[in-house]
Amino acid sequence: MSEKKTIKIETDSKKAKSKEAEPEQTPPDEQNINGEEDPMKALEAKFEAKEKEAEENYDRLLRLSAEFENYKKRSSRESEEFRKFANQSLIKEMLSVVDNLELAMNSTNGHKAIDKDLLQGLEMTHKEILKVFEKFNVKPIDAKGQPFDPTFHEAVMQEATNDYAKNTVINEMQRGYMIHDRLLRPSMVVVAKPRENKDCEKPDRND
Repeated sequence: MSEKKTIKIETDSKKAKSKEAEPEQTPPDEQNINGEEDPMKALEAKFEAKEKEAEENYDRLLRLSAEFENYKKRSSRESEEFRKFANQSLIKEMLSVVDNLELAMNSTNGHKAIDKDLLQGLEMTHKEILKVFEKFNVKPIDAKGQPFDPTFHEAVMQEATNDYAKNTVINEMQRGYMIHDRLLRPSMVVVAKPRENKDCEKPDRND
């Protein structure tokens, strides 16, 4: 009886020693039982935040680049417009000089007593001014014989005639001018209208 009890005691002691030798393993679900944040998850969250921030910065850069390109184009157009029409006011004031020269030249037609040298001087001055106009892309409007266009013509009167179609410009009272593609001054014109036929046939009377 005493031998059996000894064997049992030895077996229980071996089990206790084997338990002490095995290290305790913490279950995965119990690793953060103290509320500590997982370092990998924290790193992934930071990476996603930085990636989103980089995308927003890139979109902002694209918008700024597009706005800058539009600004450059707009500035270029404004600079070109200013260059093209910088002399518009001065040239418009000179139109009255051209009008007076043309009036003086037209008034000398048929007058033999007019000094030819004076007339030649007027014509030369007129040509030189028109050359300056042409240099700055200022050109007269060809109105006579053209259909009336309110965009370029200003009708000052109508004249009854059957020699021209209705609403045709038959005379210029003052020449109009264009500067590049912009109207500088409209042409003051006379416009044709149909002549009314007042001749009425008298009825035949049979006495």
